[in-house]
Amino acid sequence: MMSEQQKLKEIQVSRAGDANKGKSLLSVRDLRVWFELRRFGFGHAGFVRAVDGVNFELDHGESIAIVGESGCGKSSLMKTILALHRATKGEVIFDGINLNDLKGKTLREYRARVGFVQQDPYGALPPFMNVQTILEEPLIINGVKDKEKRLERISKVLEEVKMTPVNEFLSKYPHMLSGGQQQRIVIARAMILEPKLLVADEPVSMLDASVRVEILKLLRGLQVEHNLAVIYVTHDLSTVRYFSERIFVMYAGQIVEKGKVDLLVNNPLHPYTYALLEATSDPDAHNATVMKEVPPGEPPSLVNPPSGCRFHPRCPRMIKGVCEVKEPVEFEPEPHHFVSCWLYE
Repeated sequence: MMSEQQKLKEIQVSRAGDANKGKSLLSVRDLRVWFELRRFGFGHAGFVRAVDGVNFELDHGESIAIVGESGCGKSSLMKTILALHRATKGEVIFDGINLNDLKGKTLREYRARVGFVQQDPYGALPPFMNVQTILEEPLIINGVKDKEKRLERISKVLEEVKMTPVNEFLSKYPHMLSGGQQQRIVIARAMILEPKLLVADEPVSMLDASVRVEILKLLRGLQVEHNLAVIYVTHDLSTVRYFSERIFVMYAGQIVEKGKVDLLVNNPLHPYTYALLEATSDPDAHNATVMKEVPPGEPPSLVNPPSGCRFHPRCPRMIKGVCEVKEPVEFEPEPHHFVSCWLYE
C-alpha cells in the first residue's frame, strides 16, 4: 500500500506532465455501488443496487454521454466518479490512482482535478456570495495565497465562459444573473482549478431552449481548448448527438449499449435504446400527432431487480426461456458498437 504522501506525489506528477499519455484517463472496472436499506427496529432490509457491474474506459480529451431514464443509476455512477460515493465492489482508476485508496490530502487533490457542473445553477450557487467570492473560494482552499494570482485566474476563466466585461460581473450575486449566466458561473467554478475531467450533470435541462445550444457550444469549446475529458450525464438523446463522441446507455444500474454516436443513434441495437430514441422529442410539427411506440410498464426496483436481462419484463423482443433466466453478456455486432442482449448471440 502506498503512503498518503506517495499517492499525493503521484497525482501531482501526473498533473504536471505527460507520463500517462496514451493511456486511459479513467477506467471503471466491474463497478458496483449498493446502498443498504435498514428498517427501524428490524435491522438490515436489503440493498439498492444503484450501479451493478459497470465497465468503461475514458481517454484523455474524450467526451462521452451517459444516458437513461430517471432511476437508472446515472447519478450514483457520477457521484462515485466524483468520489462522493465509495465503490461497494470493483474500482475506479483515475490516471493510475484507485479512488478507493484516496483520503485526506490525496482526496482533496483528486477533487481539484475533476470539475463538476450541476443541473440547477441557481441551487448550486451560494446566494450570499458574489461571483468573485464564489470563484475565489476553491483557489483559497487549494492553497493559492497570492490575491493577485487569484484575481488573474478568475478573470481568465470568466473570459473563457464569455462573462465579459469581467469587472461588471465580479460584484454581482446569483439572483442578479440570468439562468444562462448562472450556468456559466457554475462552469467557471468547475474550470477554475484547471481540471482534467469535467462531469456535467444535465447541464442544460434547467435552461431555456434558446440558451441550451450556447451552453453546449461553450462546453465543447472548453473541451477542445483544454483537452478536457467530459462525462455528460443526461436523459435527453436529442442533445447528446451534438456534443459527445460515444454514448453509454444505462438501464437498471447496468450499461446495456455503448458505441460511437453515429452508430448508436442511426442503428440502435438494444430494444431499450430504440425505445429511448423513439421517446425523444421531434422538432418536426408534422409528427406531433404520430403516436410513438414505447415499452409498457416501469423501470424495475433496484432492490429486487428481475433475473436474467433486467429489461425483459418490458421488452417486445424477449426470447422466452433465455432472457428471463440468463443475464446477457456483451456482444460486438459491428466494430466499436457493443450491446448486452441475447438477440445478438
